[in-house]
This record gives sequence, structure tokens and C-alpha cells, in this order.
Amino acid sequence: MAKLLWKPSEDRIANANLTRFIRFVNREQGLDLDGYDELYQWSVANIPEFWELMWQFAGIKCSTPYETVLENPQMPGAVWFKGARLNFAENLLRHRDDRTALVFVREGGAEDGRLTYAELYDRVARLARFLKGAGVGPGDRVAGFMPNRIETVVAMLATTSLGGIWSSCSPDFGFKGVMDRFGQIEPKVLVTADGYFYNGKAFDSLGRVRQVADEIGAIERIVVVPFTTDAPDLAGLPKAVLSDDALAGDDPGEIAFAQLPFDHPLYIMYSSGTTGVPKCIVHGAGGTLIQHAKEHLLHTDLTRDDTIFYFTTCGWMMWNWLVSALFVGAEVVLFDGSPGYPDLDVLWKMAEDQKLTVFGTSAKYISMCEKSDVHPGRDHDLSALKAVCSTGSPLSDEGFEWVYREVKADLQLASISGGTDIISCFMLGSPIDPVYAGEIQKRGLGMKVEAWDDEGKPVVGQKAELVCTAPFPSMPIYFWKDPGNEKYLDAYFRAYPGVWRHGDYIEITERGGVIVYGRSDATLNPGGVRIGTAEIYRQVEALDEVVESLVVGQQWEDDVRVVLFVVLREGVALDDALVKKIKTQIRTNTTPRHVPAKVIAVPDIPRTISGKLVEIAVTKVIHGEEVKNKDALANPEALEHFKDLPELAS
Repeated sequence: MAKLLWKPSEDRIANANLTRFIRFVNREQGLDLDGYDELYQWSVANIPEFWELMWQFAGIKCSTPYETVLENPQMPGAVWFKGARLNFAENLLRHRDDRTALVFVREGGAEDGRLTYAELYDRVARLARFLKGAGVGPGDRVAGFMPNRIETVVAMLATTSLGGIWSSCSPDFGFKGVMDRFGQIEPKVLVTADGYFYNGKAFDSLGRVRQVADEIGAIERIVVVPFTTDAPDLAGLPKAVLSDDALAGDDPGEIAFAQLPFDHPLYIMYSSGTTGVPKCIVHGAGGTLIQHAKEHLLHTDLTRDDTIFYFTTCGWMMWNWLVSALFVGAEVVLFDGSPGYPDLDVLWKMAEDQKLTVFGTSAKYISMCEKSDVHPGRDHDLSALKAVCSTGSPLSDEGFEWVYREVKADLQLASISGGTDIISCFMLGSPIDPVYAGEIQKRGLGMKVEAWDDEGKPVVGQKAELVCTAPFPSMPIYFWKDPGNEKYLDAYFRAYPGVWRHGDYIEITERGGVIVYGRSDATLNPGGVRIGTAEIYRQVEALDEVVESLVVGQQWEDDVRVVLFVVLREGVALDDALVKKIKTQIRTNTTPRHVPAKVIAVPDIPRTISGKLVEIAVTKVIHGEEVKNKDALANPEALEHFKDLPELAS
């Protein structure tokens, strides 16, 4: 039985945006819905009506109203809000006052920039004028090779105000990683900083920018933002202009927001690329806008009085999600650099300094804080904090309990899960419902999520495949350069035609919560029994001796055996006693099937740039197969630790 960790107060429930929305639905539909679960069931049984009321409740701005909410309600092929014409940037810039819109905090925790909503509008107008002069119009791509700074948000809004398509990747990508992404989409303009900081060191970006500009002939202009130096050297970049020069000139006045269809392309996102060249996933403006509005307003309970932060790079979809909080009019805090420099307390100190009300991070960061004996609630004034969000990987029971023990007893811990593929979440928080250890609170409103067993039947209380059986607005509109939608169909619809298969292994609980057991393509099958990797991680990383771990399946004697790799604390050795302790911990809290056949210590574990484990890449290495796209990894050298291991030969 999952442990109850938090219940919202009656006052919090009464004042929640979600409660207001339930009243709105009841009034408009003549219903008497009570609570989240009844609202959820109504939302997935009446999908067009739900999304229409969401549009109205959020107050989405459009120049031409929609004719129909949903035509051809199937996947793929659904047509949302046909006839509507709108602009994404116009909706995010609908507030134009002196309240703070953006704050930039640099590595180490020092504030290094702040813009009001009025100032943000002016900056966007100035850059939009420059981009328009550079020939950017509807459908043209503008790429950001940027740290997570205010200028990055301005560039995205200026691009999308013109109907251009924004795409970004983190500046720590190598040349090949950048080319694998931007080389496919051929941007007209590249926006870059001169470099970035990480772990107290400055890194140059312009060397790679010169290489990229030489390779991609489509790039006509480059905007360079000074960051690591006051006067970047633009030698060898004849198409480059400094950002201040791009913004210079007379007051540009009002922005002429391009009015475009609901499904006009907005963002190009990228799959992780660990098994080949990344897929270029194209998301539409309207679908992204209404989905993010729903998640911010209803699931995160965001208001104009909130200050929200999410630890992310510009290459992860959580950056896009975070920036959409401008639609609500909240204060958005941007941070760039290492979350562990000078120590893991730096983000919690920032939470105090900036009076954060919503603190977003990864399950990995929470685990690192727990292992490093960080005490945020003891050491900082977190009285403003009302919610912590966690994503990137499943949050362990211990991670849940650590947040309530060490951060704050009275807050909503929203473990959320979705992905780049939908630029949003399938499962996330409910501010009016309890939080239970190890369990995502609810399935997202309007998202008909089910867990299907091997026979394609929905099950509750069992581990099964995450599917979505009805269309939703933030499905990708297409993949870039994908004739006949072949890659698109392969990615989501080959397993169950007409049903979205997401690739996660989950359990829907009797109370409507969700437990995520890891990626279904990384699910282990010893003796034909399916085991989610997260079940093992939860147990192993609860041990003080283990810093982090990775588990894979090795083909062995016509079966699969479970192999566990561990990174140990400094000074700890993997002796027989520790191996026994690890196996006992797993056996006691799971099943004998979960116990690894081999436990092997390694000095490092490979991860993607956004911090996700690469179980499939390690599986390839231990089987002697080539990992073709190492540029998608933050630490590709770590793969060497898994090659030709003598422990796996017997």
C-alpha cells in the first residue's frame, strides 16, 4: 500500500484553478462533476467539448475563430480547431505591464538579468524586425545554439511572431551532434552565444559555429550574444552580427503577429538520437499552446502571482514547457550551468533568493541531493514554495519521502511524465488531490491514457504498455523530411494501428494514479517475465553505498539475464558483502526475478545531454554491437567502461 505523504488543505482546494474549471464545466455543460476523477472521466468521454472549454477558460487569443473543434477524430489525421488563426508568440506576450516576466540566474546562483513583460515585448519587437529584414517568414527555421538565457526566449518569440519555426539544442553538443540536428532542418538564421559556463569553466561555442556555418549553406545570418566575453571575436563569421546591433534602432512599435492556422509548425524537437540520427519532430503552434495552458493552469495551478523555475537546457522539451508559463503571466526564472556548482545546494539557495513557488527538476537531481545530505528546508527559507515538479525518469519512493522530509512538508510534489514526442505530459499532478509515495497523481485531462497488456486489453493494477486511445492536440503534426509519414507511423502507430504507443511501461492504480516502470523497449524479460528497470533502480539507489546505477538484459543461454552496473561512493569497494546487500535489498522489496545475475562496478554511466540513462546503448555495447550516434551523449567516453567485460563472459 503506497504511503500517503500530503493532502491539500480545504482552502487550497477551494482556491485552485482546477476547482474554478470544474465549476466552469458544470455551468457550461449543465453537469454536477465533483473532483478530479469525475472531471477526468468526463474529459476523455467528451474530448471535443473538453478542449473547447479549455480554450475558453484559458482565454486563447485568435484573430479568426475556429469552425469546428475536432474533425476526423482518429490518430494520425485528427484536425483540431479548423479555421482558427492565431499566433503563439502573441498569446505568450498578451501581458504587457511592469510585472517581471523573465529572470536569468547564472551558474553559481547570481542573478544576471531581469525583464518586465513590457520590456520583453519591446525586445521581441526589435529582434523580430531584424529577423524579418533577414528574410524570415512563415515556415522558415531559426535555430538556437544557446544557453538558457533571456536572449534565447526573446529569439524564440521573435521567430514565432513571424510564423517562423524555432529549434534549439544545448551548446554542449559537439559539431556532429549539432549537424545531426540543424543540418537536417537547414535554418535561415542561427542564434548563438559566444560560449557557456559549466562547473566553473568557460567553454567556447564560436569554433563550432564557424564549422556549422561552413557546412549549412542555408544559414544567411548569425546573431551572437556575448556571454563568456564582453566582445566576442566574429572573425571567420562574415554573416554574424552582435545581438545588441540586431536590436538597435528606433522604437519598432507594435509587433505584426503573423496570423496562422492552428496546426502551423512552431517547434522542431529532436529524439535522443542514441540509436541513429535524431528524428525531427514538428509540433504545431495551437496544440502546444492549449496543452501547455492546460498543464500550467490546471495541473500546476499557476497564476500571475507565481514564480516558476525548471532546471533544463534549451535542448530539452522542459525548456519549451517552462517558457509557456509566460501565457499565464507568471515570473519565469531561467538558470544555466551546473546544478552542482559550487555544490548541490545552489538551486535551493536560488529558490530562496527568487522566492520560487514552483521548483522543477529531475528525479536524478533529487536523488543526488538525497545522497549528498542536502537539507533545503533546514538551510533556506522556502516559505513561498507551493509545488515541486520532477521528471526525466521515475521518482523513487525514497525520493518522494526525501522531498517531504527535507524540502517542505506542505507542498504538492508533482511527478510528471510525457516526453519530447508530445511536448507535454500524459501523467502529471493534481493540486486538489493527495500525493502517495512513488505514484504520479493522475492522468492528464483530455488524455485517454490506458495500460494495455500483451493481448491489447486495458488493465488496472497491472504493469503494462502505456497507450493513448484518442487524439490530443499536442501530437506531432509530422516529422521533418518524412515522405509518406513512414517514420511517424513507425514511431507511434505500428504496434496498435490508430492507437498511440508511447514506449513506457506503467501501472494505473485503483485510485487513478500511475506508476512508471521505465521504457518498455528497455524492459527486461528474464524467463519471459517482464520487469521494469525502474523497479530495480528504486531499490539499489536507496542504498547509501550506491551513487547511481544502470540495469540491462544480457542475452545468455537462450534467455535474458539481469546485469546491474553500479557507481559507488568514493572509498566504497564492491566486495562480496556489498553484492549480497544489494541482491538482498532487491529480492526483499521486489521478487527473485528482479535479482541481478551480475553486479559490476563502473566509474561512470552514460547519459543523454538531458540526463537520461541510455540502457539501449549499453545493451548494444555489452553485446559487441556498435553505438552509431555517440554525439547524443553527454559523456560518450563512459561507454568504454562496458566493453569486453570479463565478468559477462561467464
